[in-house]
Amino acid sequence: MLKLLIAVDGSAHAQRAIEAAARLQPQTVGLDVVLVHVRDVPIYSDQYPPLDAQAVEFALQQQQSALLETAVASAREAGLTQVRTQAEVGLAAKEIARAATALGVDMILIGTHGRSALGGLLLGSVAQRVVHLAAVPVLLVK
Repeated sequence: MLKLLIAVDGSAHAQRAIEAAARLQPQTVGLDVVLVHVRDVPIYSDQYPPLDAQAVEFALQQQQSALLETAVASAREAGLTQVRTQAEVGLAAKEIARAATALGVDMILIGTHGRSALGGLLLGSVAQRVVHLAAVPVLLVK
């Protein structure tokens, strides 16, 4: 069985990564898919009381859960059957690479935004950083 981590963020690029994984399914004995979403750590200020910080954290968790639920539905619609999710918080590339190691996946699939080399250099790219940090193969899906 091939174990895949698919990084999802609700974008069309992430959707294409899910579809690419589904196309791999006929060539394997089975696929075990983990959809991972990493949300940024919220920046709090001492201007807000802790109650507001808790409300913000709760809202962010709710948004992340909804995004992952949508990604699971999309994966099942694409034909993937063994799908689970993992919610992470932190720097996206670092957390994706860490989760891949912790989960023991065989490969990471991540959508790219299709920027030029110059655009990627100027704006940075989560996908590029994942390639550099990951200990497993990374399939970039455009």
